[in-house]
Amino acid sequence: MKLAGRKTPQRGFTLVEMLAALGIFLVVTTAAFTLLTSSQKQYQTETQVLNSFQEARLGLDQMVRDINDAGFPPPTYLASGNGGNLFNYLAQTPFAWSAGAGYPVNPCRIGTAGGGTCTTSSDAAPGDFDIIIETEPNPLDPSCAPGCQVQWIRYQLVGTTLMRGATNKVAGQDPDAVTAAAGLTSFVQNVVNNSPNLQIGQFQLAASDPTVFPGGNPVPLFQYTCDTPSAPQNPPQPCPPQPSPDNSPANIRDVLITLIVAAPVPDSTTGRPRLVQLEGRGRRVNPNQ
Repeated sequence: MKLAGRKTPQRGFTLVEMLAALGIFLVVTTAAFTLLTSSQKQYQTETQVLNSFQEARLGLDQMVRDINDAGFPPPTYLASGNGGNLFNYLAQTPFAWSAGAGYPVNPCRIGTAGGGTCTTSSDAAPGDFDIIIETEPNPLDPSCAPGCQVQWIRYQLVGTTLMRGATNKVAGQDPDAVTAAAGLTSFVQNVVNNSPNLQIGQFQLAASDPTVFPGGNPVPLFQYTCDTPSAPQNPPQPCPPQPSPDNSPANIRDVLITLIVAAPVPDSTTGRPRLVQLEGRGRRVNPNQ
């Protein structure tokens, strides 16, 4: 006689166990996706900050190069004219604002902290956020020996975009009018040096550093150090805010550049803007102006 085989009962998961496992799975999955999303947003923010930093660095380097060459070649450089017009091939001044300000005969006063007589049609104090450099940008170019035509190179902050334009110098013309008519193109985006007061307060919080905008005031893009032949000082001092025979474009020796750029997207964690502040110095090499 054969005994019937005994069957072991098979137990499955209960509904409660299934729901508990599903709940744990959803919690873990949600946490993982939240962390992934946060990481992606942070990565995008850091990428935008890096891109802003690189753009600002390239812009700063170009401005420094242009300022280093300001005032070249001086009037003593060429003995004979090119095409009978020396004016277009010599830099009369290292920095040229408007004819109304006296260019090139009567030196104007450099705007410091919002003042000055070196004006343009669009900015009453161009020294802070609007500069016109007079120079030959390609002095070693053999294609136009013995000299290339001098250019007016202009940097102007329009809203939050730093614009740049270059055009040939034209005898008898106003540098302000000529550069404006030639047109300026976007050079560095999201420049916030001259943002409204409300935004400046937000930027100070974002930077966690009140010195970024001292006193909550706009920060000039360009600040100047002048030679002082009437009362020699060594080293050169910041150009004085009051009228002075030394406080003119011909006496500018150094231009300190401060570029504050905001990333296009705010920080993913705090929601505040991310700022990049760069500083550079252009030193006019030509001492004969």
